[in-house]
Amino acid sequence: MEYLAIIPARFASTRFPGKPLTMIAGKSMVQRVYEQACKAFANVYVATDHPDIYSAVEEFGGRVVMTSANHPNGTSRVLEAMQKIEKIRGTMCKYVVNVQGDEPFISPEQLIELTKCFDDPQAEIATLMKRIEEQAELYDPSTPKVVCDKYGRALYFSRSTIPFLRDIPQNEWPGHHPFFKHIGLYGYKREILPEIVSMDEGLLEKAEKLEQLRWLENGIKICVRESAYNSYSVDTPADIDSLKAKGII
Repeated sequence: MEYLAIIPARFASTRFPGKPLTMIAGKSMVQRVYEQACKAFANVYVATDHPDIYSAVEEFGGRVVMTSANHPNGTSRVLEAMQKIEKIRGTMCKYVVNVQGDEPFISPEQLIELTKCFDDPQAEIATLMKRIEEQAELYDPSTPKVVCDKYGRALYFSRSTIPFLRDIPQNEWPGHHPFFKHIGLYGYKREILPEIVSMDEGLLEKAEKLEQLRWLENGIKICVRESAYNSYSVDTPADIDSLKAKGII
């Protein structure tokens, strides 16, 4: 296996319990994510902590592994799933892709874009960014931003607007500099995954509540590619109505 795509699907979401099993236009959310991921990767698995999700994936013909319910984050769940899958398959992967389980309309092309990050031999983690087009997103702390060096490696992620444009009124910033939002899709070199899961939370992560800052604080090289595609996550039932209003569903 070169690429192993894993979809973490947790049942006990605080804001949307049972979210992976929510039906969207006749299919469960987890099935929609799985089918989109299968258009980009040959080896796709769902990693879940709940028997109902496990059964649902088996029923639509998907591959699934059961993981512990006691994971601090999705990255930790992905590591456990990877280790179980490699044991089942009897072979190791080269790269692991963490496909967000709450993006039922993720573009396969976007997943393929992510893999191009590993054209950089120094890349240890891969992720994506998209240029901000709506001014509201620029100042929204729920939309993390990213700045990179000239080689396409992340310098910093923040909920604040970065960079700060000195001597320019804030409402004029979009016309003077390109700003990028982070798309929370990750790929990992196989050997780096156990290392980052074992890292302690750092000061920057505590401040911003962004897990990827833990990796930057520890010197991990995160390669970031610009994506042409938007991502649409479902965090609450209201988000489904919003996607319908936009004509995505």
